[in-house]
Amino acid sequence: MTKITKAVFPVAGLGTRFLPATKASPKEMLPIVDKPLIQYAVEEAVAAGISDLIFITGRGKRAIEDHFDKAYELEAELQAHGKNKLLKEVRGLLPEGVSCTYIRQSEALGLGHAVLRARHLVGEQPFAVILADDLIDAELPVMKQMAQAHARHGGSVIAVQNVDRAETASYGIVSADRIGPSISRVTAIVEKPKPEEAPSTLGVVGRYILSPRIFHFLENLRPGAGREIQLTDAIGRLLREEAIFAYEFDGRRYDCGSKLGYLEATVNYALKHPELADEFRAFINATVAAAPAGKRP
Repeated sequence: MTKITKAVFPVAGLGTRFLPATKASPKEMLPIVDKPLIQYAVEEAVAAGISDLIFITGRGKRAIEDHFDKAYELEAELQAHGKNKLLKEVRGLLPEGVSCTYIRQSEALGLGHAVLRARHLVGEQPFAVILADDLIDAELPVMKQMAQAHARHGGSVIAVQNVDRAETASYGIVSADRIGPSISRVTAIVEKPKPEEAPSTLGVVGRYILSPRIFHFLENLRPGAGREIQLTDAIGRLLREEAIFAYEFDGRRYDCGSKLGYLEATVNYALKHPELADEFRAFINATVAAAPAGKRP
């Protein structure tokens, strides 16, 4: 089975739900404690053995490029002041042998259009798509879990989780036949169905391993929901020709495209941070104890 070595990161979105914080800074650069969302996504890809990182960017996203670029002045300053631990962290954002390429998405035409922009770099091999908004805390990184599933079953693999039926209109929803622990063969997929029309409660989240055949369908799609080129629609067409598997990953997902999900991630990551956990937990406990009885969580 072909090893997954390339990952596409669609990062051209405007991040309107976090305005005004995202007016001049990409939403993917919002920090979870001391690392931006996009770094967590990149680390997950690298842990899965991916070496070619393809970022689909847009206006105002230069900070992402700068984050993964070499910062000579900063490194010199840290070295001069003996801040060797920080220097090592800054220099180690990308391991040796990992490369970054940036492609501009000039129009906001949807996730499917963003993925299509990477076609000439991906070529004729399976590839990953990772959405940094979906931060997933897992002992074994989720993309590595999916790469292992791909090695066993082939085809395309999409990450799914059970969602409340009332929330199906916020997800691509699959119907699937289970073939093993955590893995099912997809029989249908629909973008953002009403709860009463949803074929199941298995919602697609922001991790994919896709066959290069997906580009053919993306190229020939008409705009769908939201007048955008929907990746879900292309997956539905790919399903007629090739096997697609739904993988129920082991891990906790935080929807960091929402304010509540972002805050939940920040608190929980802080509670297990090696330098902050004890003090932060004491702060949380003291805050809860000081709150009026009727307002305690």
